[in-house]
Amino acid sequence: MSKGALQFIQPLSFATLSKHPIVSDFISSEEEGTWNNHVDLALWANAILVVPTTANTLAKFVSGTCDNVLLAVLMSSRCPIFFAPAMDHDMMLHEGTRENLKILKERGCYVFDSGFGELASGLIGEGRLAEPEVIIDELIAFFNPNQLLKGKKILINAGPTFEAIDPVRYIGNRSSGKMGVALANACLSLGAKVTLVMGPSHVSLPETARIFRVESAEEMAEVCLHEFASSDWAILSAAVADYKVAESSSEKLKKSDAEIILKLQPTLDIAKEMGKRKNQNQRLVCFALETENEEQHAKQKLERKNADAIILNSLRSEGVAFGSDTNQVQIIFRNGNEKKLPLMQKSEVAQHIISELIQNGL
Repeated sequence: MSKGALQFIQPLSFATLSKHPIVSDFISSEEEGTWNNHVDLALWANAILVVPTTANTLAKFVSGTCDNVLLAVLMSSRCPIFFAPAMDHDMMLHEGTRENLKILKERGCYVFDSGFGELASGLIGEGRLAEPEVIIDELIAFFNPNQLLKGKKILINAGPTFEAIDPVRYIGNRSSGKMGVALANACLSLGAKVTLVMGPSHVSLPETARIFRVESAEEMAEVCLHEFASSDWAILSAAVADYKVAESSSEKLKKSDAEIILKLQPTLDIAKEMGKRKNQNQRLVCFALETENEEQHAKQKLERKNADAIILNSLRSEGVAFGSDTNQVQIIFRNGNEKKLPLMQKSEVAQHIISELIQNGL
C-alpha cells in the first residue's frame, strides 16, 4: 500500500482479507528494523497490478523516480505490470497524463481503460476506476491466452432444487452443484461470459460469473428461460425436481399419528422448453443421470429435448456419487459422435466436456 492508500483504508483491512502482511514502507514499523525486500517482492510476482493508479504514480514511474516501496517494486520487476488509472476528469485529460499512459504502453505495460461517470470531485467525466469484474476478466484472459469462447454468452444451471412441503420441510435431492460450478470455471477460463443459475448449495462460486441464487424448480425455470433468450449456449447440469408439492402448507405441519399424503404435480421441463425456443444459432447441452439402460435413455432424452449434446452420468460407475469431487461421463452428440471419459476430478471432466463441445462445432 502506498502512503496515499493508507489515508483511505487501514492496512488491517487488507491484511485480514488477503491473509498476508501489508507492506507500505522499506522498513516495517511494527517490527523496527525489519527490512521489506522490494527486489524479492518484485521477482516473486507473476504479475503486478497497481489499483488504483494515480497521476502521481504514473508520472514517477515513467520518469524513473523511486522514492517509495511501491515504485521500488515496480522498478525491480521482470513480470507484466498492469495499471488501472483513477483520477479526476481534468487530470485524466491532461496532456502530461496522456503522454505518460502512451509511454507506459510503448514500454509493454498494460493499461486498463478508465470508466466514465461521477467522480470524487462531483464532476461527471472520464477517470473512474475500471470495474473490478473488468480487471479480473482481463487478468484471466492474459493468463489464459487461448480464449476459444471469447464473446460467447453461456448459461449454466447447477445444484438441486428444494420443493417446499411447508416453511420447514422440503423435497430435494443430493446434488451438490460441483459439476456445474466446474463447467462455469472451465468456460470462464476460455473467455466466455457465464451466467450461473445455482440451486441451494454451499459450493464456492466463481467470482467473475453472473450468479442467480434460486431454490425451487419454478424459480430456476423462470431465471433460466429469461436468460436463455440472450445466451449462445445453455448447459443444464442442475438436478431439477421433476415434481413439486401440489399444495404446500403456509404453516408448519404438526406431527400426529395420522398419515400425511402428499399430492405431487410435474414441474416445468426446462430443457424441453428451451429445446422448443432455441434458434439456429443457439446450442443446448443437457445432463442425464441414469441407473439402467443408460445410453438408450440418454439418447431418447437427447431427441425429446431437441438438445445438441447430452452428458450421461451413471450412478453405477465406481467413484461417481453425489457430492464427490470425481465424475465419469459419456458425451453423446446429435451428430452421432460419442466420447467416453475416464474417472477424473470434476474440474478435469469439465475441461474435457467443453473441449469436446468446441471440437464438435458447438
